[in-house]
Amino acid sequence: MSNVDLILGADPSRKRAVRTEPTQRRSSQRLDALLDAAAEIVDESGFERLTTQMVAERAGASIGTVYRYFPDRVAVLHALRDRSVRRFRERVAEELERADLETWWSIIDLSFDVCAGMYRDEPGFSVVRGAQRELAEDDVEPELAHRMARLIEVEFGGDIDAEELRFRLGVAMELADALISRAFDRDEEGDERYLEEARRLVHDYLAEHLGAARDASNAA
Repeated sequence: MSNVDLILGADPSRKRAVRTEPTQRRSSQRLDALLDAAAEIVDESGFERLTTQMVAERAGASIGTVYRYFPDRVAVLHALRDRSVRRFRERVAEELERADLETWWSIIDLSFDVCAGMYRDEPGFSVVRGAQRELAEDDVEPELAHRMARLIEVEFGGDIDAEELRFRLGVAMELADALISRAFDRDEEGDERYLEEARRLVHDYLAEHLGAARDASNAA
């Protein structure tokens, strides 16, 4: 399995957010237009105010078209979050293809930079964190942390405890995402002090708990 497959693979057990999966290009474009509209509203007004009627009006579609794909506003948020996470993974995979991964720390830094970049230029990306309370029954981060851990195991191996690595990466991702989100709450371009502190805290946390394994794999 390639590094790209390790990152992009989806968990088949997760429920689908979209009521009707589009099978034709025109339907896919219509669904993307609805999610683009939802992303604009989230960025302008926050996810709490999002309604299906607002999505229909912004997209220039009928409310019936919205309900064809989404039973309610929470389903819209699910779908927008799923699309944002998919695009995040795709960008990480693209960067991995170009990167020279000298150490497994490079994977952590690359993912951090991609996440900050998505907050800057992916409309609606803030819904990945902001709507967690409404989407609490669905858990994305641990599954992605498992995939990141698997990538590290495949690329660098060594004496890495896989279960410990998955757990620590999951905690680090939660920590980084909370602070990155806060950085963009404070400044639309990202408050640099918060971003630097997020990076430092992630480095310190992982070095404290995984430093020996990291150093061993780096020296290999």
